Amino acid sequence: MRTAIFPGSFDPFTIGHYDIVKRGLCLFDRIIIGIGRNSVKKETFPIRERLAAIQRIFADEPAVEVEIYDCLTVDFAREHGVSFILRGIRCVEDFEYERNMAEANKQLGGVETILLYTRPEYAHISSTLVRDLYSYNKDVSAYLPAYPKTDNNDRQQ
Repeated sequence: MRTAIFPGSFDPFTIGHYDIVKRGLCLFDRIIIGIGRNSVKKETFPIRERLAAIQRIFADEPAVEVEIYDCLTVDFAREHGVSFILRGIRCVEDFEYERNMAEANKQLGGVETILLYTRPEYAHISSTLVRDLYSYNKDVSAYLPAYPKTDNNDRQQ
C-alpha cells in the first residue's frame, strides 16, 4: 500500500488543501493529513477544532486519516512507515521553499516529496488570506471545503 503524509498547520484547511488531497488519492492508496504544531505561528483556530473539521470533511473517504503531530515531519513519516510527503505549490516562492524542505527531508529521513501544482482557480487562496478575512468578519465560506455540520457550529465556517 502506497501512503503519503500531507503535512501542514491547516489553520484553516482550505479548498486548495482539499483539492491536493483529492488529487493525491489518484497517486496514493492512503493519505495521512498531519496537522503539525508550529510554536512560531499564532493559532487562529484551536488544533483540536481543525482536527475535527478535517475529519468531518473526509468522513466518507476511508483512504484519508487525520492526525496531530508534534515532531519533525520526517519523524512523523517514519513513525507511520511512510516514504512520501505530499505537498501543494501555488507559486515560485512556494517552489523554492518546498524544494529546500524536500531535500532536507530526503537527507534526514529518506522521504521523497511529491509536489502537485495548485489548480489556477485556487492559487490565490492561502490560510493566511482566509485568517485575515475571518479576522475582519468577512464570509470565508467560498475558500473552505463543505463538510457536514455539527450541533456546536464550528468556527471554521
